Amino acid sequence: MIWHNHYMFSYPVRTRMTKVTPVIASLLIIALIAGVGAQQAGLNDASGTNESSDQTTESPQSMAGSVTDLTNAGDPLAATFENNKSRTNLEPIPSFTADIGLELIGGNFTAPMMVTSPEDGTGRLFVVDQIGVVRIIDANGTALPDPFLDLRGKLVDLDPTYDERGLLSIAFHPNYRNNGKVYVFYSVPLRSEAPGGWSCTNHISEFSVDPENPDAVNISSEKVLMYIDKPYENHNGGVLAFGPADGYLYISVGDGGKANDVGNGHTPGIGNAQDLTKIYGKILRIDVDSTTAGVVTVQQNQTGNTSANRTENPPEPTWTTFSGSLYGIPPDNPFAETQPEILDSYAYKTVLPEIYAYGFRNPAYMAFDSGGNNALFVGEAGQNLFESVDIVLNGGNYGWNIREGTHCFDPNAPTAPGESCNTTGYQGEPLIGPIFEGGHDLGIVIVGGDVYRGTTVVGLQGRYMFGYWSDSRTVGDGTILAATPPAGWIGGALPEDNAMWQAQ
Repeated sequence: MIWHNHYMFSYPVRTRMTKVTPVIASLLIIALIAGVGAQQAGLNDASGTNESSDQTTESPQSMAGSVTDLTNAGDPLAATFENNKSRTNLEPIPSFTADIGLELIGGNFTAPMMVTSPEDGTGRLFVVDQIGVVRIIDANGTALPDPFLDLRGKLVDLDPTYDERGLLSIAFHPNYRNNGKVYVFYSVPLRSEAPGGWSCTNHISEFSVDPENPDAVNISSEKVLMYIDKPYENHNGGVLAFGPADGYLYISVGDGGKANDVGNGHTPGIGNAQDLTKIYGKILRIDVDSTTAGVVTVQQNQTGNTSANRTENPPEPTWTTFSGSLYGIPPDNPFAETQPEILDSYAYKTVLPEIYAYGFRNPAYMAFDSGGNNALFVGEAGQNLFESVDIVLNGGNYGWNIREGTHCFDPNAPTAPGESCNTTGYQGEPLIGPIFEGGHDLGIVIVGGDVYRGTTVVGLQGRYMFGYWSDSRTVGDGTILAATPPAGWIGGALPEDNAMWQAQ
């Protein structure tokens, strides 16, 4: 099960009223029948024990300290590690009940990833199927026979038993009603420029709707904004979303895959997510309505040595971007105008101006709050022990692979969180803690979610709705949760403002 802009469950459904707690309501729910959710948790890789032999390089040291120095670590609502198991701390919310139910509105999908709408007044719903098609359910609840978008002829061959690649998400331009532009994240066969033996190349592409048919994309209109080569098939991220306040396109990119942020294509010692010269393990932000590129000055490290620890990385970056020609860089991106010090441990010499935030393992779930302060919520698929939800801030470092959630992480011992670890990133910046952290007692991976801003179920207003993927391949026993912010919470621009939410 995976949640993107709307909720996902067994089939597309609409809510009706019955008594249930915990609850979900008044938004569409759609189930991932064979998509990314289970392997995001690592049914194939999360044990990490067979993969960690690739990592023998000692990580560079920043500010080491007690685990409790990490943001939100030790909070009563943080997950715990007891008897070699991670456990979630749930807190019932007094007088919190809601009436909900489910109503089937569509089926016959293979691996539905998300359902979304351009909010163009037509009442249409667009269902993204991992196998490479986007289908429309019209305002009358009828599934149209022809797909809105069909990329099956372009897609990488997917493993019929399980795969994290494929057609992963779409996002409609905020002015879609007038310009007909839609943006797509999908996986194609490995391009010739990529390192041999890698898995695939991800496209972030712009398409235009057919001017003669509003229910179909003009497939020949594709403009590829980014090519991102992948060493492994997992940890793609794969979510696109437009910021409701700034109109920029946000793109989630996983750490490259495998486990522990180590291995082929991963920066030795620090991993990809902490390497600011790598595109992997990041949230990117671009301006699709501009072609103004950022202007940056490379800052050499004190020794001037920019080649240390790079023997496992390809000689050239394994991605191609088109800022300045097909899109622009928002001027307030953290590295748009100036760059940080280029560390010896980095793979390359230039920090990407597209980076908005970093330190992510697999940010596979991303959605903006449509109300409040339009906070950006990211569901971070954890490794062996902990799952988390982050509120993403401009320039924030979210800790992977220094930590997993609020807990210390050691790539050489991924099932045993240490008592001390770096409490800052390698630039000396703070590590921002999650607003929710859960263990694997509830399921195998977090999925979701979205802040409820509907009116049907008043009790859900302002609460973050998300869930856990079932820990069984054969029995559906996933969990749906509601998280409530602290009293008076409005969010903020500092790590300490991201207080933990109470989940039930």
